[in-house]
Amino acid sequence: MTNKQHIIDRFLSYVKIDTQSDPKSDATPSTPKQWNLANKLVEELKEIGLQDVSIDEHAYVMATLPANVSHKVPTIGFISHFDTTPDFTGTNVNPQIIEDYDGNDIVLNKEKDIVLSPDYFEDLLQYKGQTLITTDGTTLLGADDKAGITEIMTAMQYLVDNPEIPHGTIRICFTPDEEIGRGAHKFDVQKFGAEWAYTMDGSQIGELEYENFNAAQAIVKVKGKSVHPGYAKDKMVNSMYIAQDYINSLPRLETPEHTEGRQGFFHLSSINGDVEETVLEYIIRDHDKEHFEARKQMMKDLVNDICSQYERDCMSIEIKDQYSNMREKVEPVMHIVELAKHAMEEVGVEPIIKPIRGGTDGAQLSYMGLPCPNIFAGGHNFHGKYEYVPVESMQKAAEVIVKLSELTALKYQEN
Repeated sequence: MTNKQHIIDRFLSYVKIDTQSDPKSDATPSTPKQWNLANKLVEELKEIGLQDVSIDEHAYVMATLPANVSHKVPTIGFISHFDTTPDFTGTNVNPQIIEDYDGNDIVLNKEKDIVLSPDYFEDLLQYKGQTLITTDGTTLLGADDKAGITEIMTAMQYLVDNPEIPHGTIRICFTPDEEIGRGAHKFDVQKFGAEWAYTMDGSQIGELEYENFNAAQAIVKVKGKSVHPGYAKDKMVNSMYIAQDYINSLPRLETPEHTEGRQGFFHLSSINGDVEETVLEYIIRDHDKEHFEARKQMMKDLVNDICSQYERDCMSIEIKDQYSNMREKVEPVMHIVELAKHAMEEVGVEPIIKPIRGGTDGAQLSYMGLPCPNIFAGGHNFHGKYEYVPVESMQKAAEVIVKLSELTALKYQEN
């Protein structure tokens, strides 16, 4: 259906634009450079022929593909984000194209001895014979989520060029700052006007997700007392040792590197300290709401326990909820998941329905009144130098969008 070279060219044009977001900024978008891709997308949407193309003061890009059927069909949407993670540099992305992948090691950077190997990344082997786009070992690639943008744009172009394919009104949106948890914060659901939508932000081909973590951030502050070490007996209180007690008291096997599937975790993401004060930053994750609340309470109780042991007010904790499991909002409208599943099957993709071990804009949007399951975008190893995406997976994702649009129109014609 979709032209392979066109997809490659479009994707490369996006990933070469640095759009890294910044959690330390209070602006939206959090970095001015995100405007560069946002404005480019506005012009491309107009060139394709979409209507109501707009970009607001926060760089949210929206557009409409009008219905081409006479019967009433719910307006559906497709959403992707154009920022890339602050975890790894996205400056001077220099993609490599591996034609007809043979299943062996891929040397990303000979000088730095950086190798993408199926011995470590076993998923590579399912793409033998396909075309892979990789990094050069010095940056991330940006398939998260510029692959999703590529697929939506490609699908919209195809629907415009093939008006015989029936579809209702389709709305699309490209958002900033998803990678720092703010992609939905200034999303105007009423303006978007869709009954439901899909984020094209999953990983490997076939992924279809309507469950995600409940998420919170915890900041633990430990207070010590700094005294000259030569005269410190019975006077110095070293905050770093107290912090170590706290870290070691949480379940060691309930961390990201020891969990999978629906298992939750405590993740110590940052330590910054000295004798006088140590600050621990955690993220708390669990699919189950009761377990999630229990994890938060465990962290609070542990603070109180340690303060009691030291007989002083030496610790404090602040916990902020970040997002919730969208399952609660999607289950009442499960037909939108079934439509996506059917679309995948129709284009020869085997659906992989599983919970997201993370979050998407769709999680927040679902609680804002826009039910929003997540569909694969095709990339692997996001947020680092080993990131890659098979071109054929992007082709299939674009086909899923087209088929999903068609099946929705046909479903409501029958009704």
